[in-house]
Amino acid sequence: MTNYDITIHTRDRQRVSFVCSEAEDLLSAAERENILLPSQCRKGTCGACVATVTAGAYRLGEVSTEALPENAQARGDVLMCRTYPQADLILEAPYDYDYIRFERIPEREAEVIEVTMVATGTRRLLLRLQPDEQGGTAEFEAGQFMEIQVPGSDARRAYSLANNTNWNGDLEFFITLRPGGAFSTYLESALVGDRLNIRGPLGTFTLRENGLRPRWFVGGGTGLVPLLSMLRRMADWGEMLPARLYFGARYEDELFCREEIRQIQVKLPQLQVKMCLSRPGNQWADYRGSVINALRDDLGSSLAVLPDLYVCGSTRLVQGVTELALSQGLPDSCLQFERFLSA
Repeated sequence: MTNYDITIHTRDRQRVSFVCSEAEDLLSAAERENILLPSQCRKGTCGACVATVTAGAYRLGEVSTEALPENAQARGDVLMCRTYPQADLILEAPYDYDYIRFERIPEREAEVIEVTMVATGTRRLLLRLQPDEQGGTAEFEAGQFMEIQVPGSDARRAYSLANNTNWNGDLEFFITLRPGGAFSTYLESALVGDRLNIRGPLGTFTLRENGLRPRWFVGGGTGLVPLLSMLRRMADWGEMLPARLYFGARYEDELFCREEIRQIQVKLPQLQVKMCLSRPGNQWADYRGSVINALRDDLGSSLAVLPDLYVCGSTRLVQGVTELALSQGLPDSCLQFERFLSA
């Protein structure tokens, strides 16, 4: 069986190399050499292990076009969990070297502290890490997620964190309830004091340092969650970069964390917020329309400096914002996004 040399260049111009056979996917080959590349579903459906092939031939297995659209495939984008080399490969990864792990991803136990309904179809789950050999601190980058094991099952579900690194070990999540969903079913009967196994932190959807470039955050539904973590970090660190938040839903009763957002604005007075409803009631006083329409209005105005866009939500939202941004002249380097897995 033929083996090929694989080289991955990271966003910060470092590189990692490993050997992969023609019958093995890139993600598995790297893991065999204790190189844990960012990933999530490992089924070609989430897009977390995306990279761009710049040299070499390969075979791409079955992937979801939601995770890897055909136009992205045409320019050489691949999902490493579904990529099999047919020659030596060189790839570019959309994350820094620090996001690659060379040891097992931490698995820990956490206690349920609070479960509350915060909006129609959305629950807040507050967990607290139990002290172990790693201590009791919750350490992660704003925008990352954790995998929570479904009680009584080997299945895991990924949820973004809404809070920031803290000494208490608190992990805050806002979770959309999905009919028949394994973890949603558990949440219906979850009790304070329950113990859950978690894995992480994971993910590369995090803040980037781009000088004085404004940061615009676009979220639909619980796509707000990692953006909330990012904004809280900016507030805690006293970052005075110009910032905007576009938070969208269909109906007003689907909005959540409105008070938390107001508290962030106290610390970040430069933060402009647009609450967007696609199906507003007669009394709705904020933006009437989708977040994409709101963003189109503002990108169409005269901007002294192009913003960085941080987008989280459904595939439809991410694709819509991406197409809009590129049509308005924003380069790929200004876009950071994370899409929901299909229900």
